[in-house]
Amino acid sequence: MSSLAVGGVVFACVFGGALLGIFIRTVLPDHHRSTESKDIVKLGMGLVATMAALVLGLLIASAKGSYDARANEITQLSANFVLLDRVMAHYGPDTKDARDLLRRAVVDMLDQLWPGDRSRPAQVVPTGRAEGLYDLIQALSPQNDAQRSLQAQALSIGLTIAQARWLLAAQSRRSIPMAFLVLLVAWVAILFVSFGLFAPSNATVIAALLVCALSVSSAIFLILELDQPFSGLIQISSAPMRETLAQLGR
Repeated sequence: MSSLAVGGVVFACVFGGALLGIFIRTVLPDHHRSTESKDIVKLGMGLVATMAALVLGLLIASAKGSYDARANEITQLSANFVLLDRVMAHYGPDTKDARDLLRRAVVDMLDQLWPGDRSRPAQVVPTGRAEGLYDLIQALSPQNDAQRSLQAQALSIGLTIAQARWLLAAQSRRSIPMAFLVLLVAWVAILFVSFGLFAPSNATVIAALLVCALSVSSAIFLILELDQPFSGLIQISSAPMRETLAQLGR
């Protein structure tokens, strides 16, 4: 289910809770809406609101941290691609095949993470090009100490690139536990039931509850979007990788 669809479901649950509270208010006996009853409900809902705020803050911080970490990984990976290409360029013409393979690997990665066909989901699947590139560098026959040093550097950078790509692949799944989201939505829905339970039934109150429900659902939408940084409306920029591609082979 897409982030927008989940946000819509959250809005329906939360605002539906408020409307349910308003309906329950109309059928409750008067002694259930006494001042003492309201005070007890407010105390309990204050506890629920505190827990919901803590969980919501935790989820937003976790999703933002994950988004920033992957953005940094893409930037670092782009820099390593360029660095590896320059090291092989300094080695000499024997690295032409390896440099061509490196360029094709970058093109493949761009197509995987930012596909031209929007209907195709982004994915991080390491291909055999990385291993082939490592084998080509390993098969070089350095003729002097300078080339041996450059070969060692290229192998080290190639290993770093392979590790970064496998790390991106391992992190491609959602990091936000669905149980957290379900629990959070349940708590917020309960809160909105209590809001509607003691709120007067007029257009101003319903409009305020509507805005609040939209705010909560948009926060959940933001969390889910940040947790999937290569798809949806909030994507990691492909600019570093495209700039890298422009630099390769020079």
